[in-house]
Amino acid sequence: MHIHILGICGTFMGGLAALAREAGHKVTGCDAGVYPPMSDQLRALGIELIEGFSADQLAVKADMYVVGNVVSRARLSDGSPKFPLMEAILDAGLPYTSGPQWLAEHVLQGRHVLAVAGTHGKTTTTSMLAWILEHAGKQPGFLVGGVPLNFSVSARLGAPSQPEAASPFVIEADEYDTAFFDKRSKFVHYRPRTVILNNLEFDHADIFDDLAAIERQFHHLVRTVPSTGRVVVNGLEESLNRVLTQGCWSGVRTFGAAVSDFTAQGEPSDFAVLQAGKVVARVQWAIGGVHNQLNALAAIAAAQHIGVQPSAAAQALASFENVKRRMEVRGTVQVQGGCITVYDDFAHHPTAIRTTVNGLRRQIGDKARILAIFEPRSNTMKLGAMKAQLPWSLEEVDLAFCHSGGLEWDAPAALAPMGERAKVGTNIEEVLSQVLAQVQPGDHLLCMSNGGFGGIHAKLLTALAK
Repeated sequence: MHIHILGICGTFMGGLAALAREAGHKVTGCDAGVYPPMSDQLRALGIELIEGFSADQLAVKADMYVVGNVVSRARLSDGSPKFPLMEAILDAGLPYTSGPQWLAEHVLQGRHVLAVAGTHGKTTTTSMLAWILEHAGKQPGFLVGGVPLNFSVSARLGAPSQPEAASPFVIEADEYDTAFFDKRSKFVHYRPRTVILNNLEFDHADIFDDLAAIERQFHHLVRTVPSTGRVVVNGLEESLNRVLTQGCWSGVRTFGAAVSDFTAQGEPSDFAVLQAGKVVARVQWAIGGVHNQLNALAAIAAAQHIGVQPSAAAQALASFENVKRRMEVRGTVQVQGGCITVYDDFAHHPTAIRTTVNGLRRQIGDKARILAIFEPRSNTMKLGAMKAQLPWSLEEVDLAFCHSGGLEWDAPAALAPMGERAKVGTNIEEVLSQVLAQVQPGDHLLCMSNGGFGGIHAKLLTALAK
């Protein structure tokens, strides 16, 4: 089959392209601003990429057009379609489908799907779970919205299907909508036998009106889990309790709360795992943060459902290397009086920012300074839906530097409760100069964004080296 993917450079669609290519399909695709690293990965797989969404791409004569949720029926100011290729596909009556549906029909069918859902930690927990299953010899397939350092790829099919059973498939289960013609959350298509509900807060203000609307979508996911399946749920989250109260027909395992099936004792870098109050494993690893301790409990509980005991899962986690852009050290610079470290992290939601900062604070102690450098870049943050939470999310930092370019709300006013600890710059160069004016030997510079952030990490390292 020849599939042509519209919006191929997104992490999900790019991963789907890699899976389709590995399965033997001919794959081509298009996107606006075809950009690395996904463009480089796809070209390395022999996938032809086309810039833009022009209607003349019908000439590729694909058997199926797989449509990413970046595509819409929107019109430009002159009345012309923003996505001419989609209009041409509709006019010609050609076959098209969404990415999640294509994946469900051509990759997930007949496999034990383990899905990881939640507002935060999906990518990291999916990577943990895939590594645990790999370490146990199950050769899982996976699709992750990032690059797990243990695998160095974001997606793979896994072991070939055997007559008795296919290898399991671990997938990051996103609540964002499927496509312009299917407004259900992506994860409704996956039909998991094991599902992790990691946490649930309000997000995606561009498509959801309130938290209740997201809870409804999470319950749609719960409805698809069979009675022999397992729902692994964070017992600390009232929102997830409300989801399960709407109805649950599967086995449930809780984690995190004081009274849960799975709990932790000890610091996030070295802790005992308890099941029903009994120590069943010990995790000792190089990963920090209470949020990652909770992620580990979730992955351990999910892996147990497919036959991997907690002790074996903990052994696997000892060699877990995290995910690219999750507290990734981009470089250190030795200056007179000490060393300055620059980190890159994907955090953009206020809760994720707070937990990321807390993880670094626990790691470095109270004496070293944390300089948080961030941009509110997600659709939710651009709308200003959570601007009031930013001072709370940055409580543990010594100084905060906000890139306000493209925002329609007043960043200085939102950060005013932080007083002199907060600075705002309208462009990357201004933020860079603000940081360089304040940085001291021994500082930890934590850059947080769900985008490329204008290459600020490399610019900081170059400037500091001088």
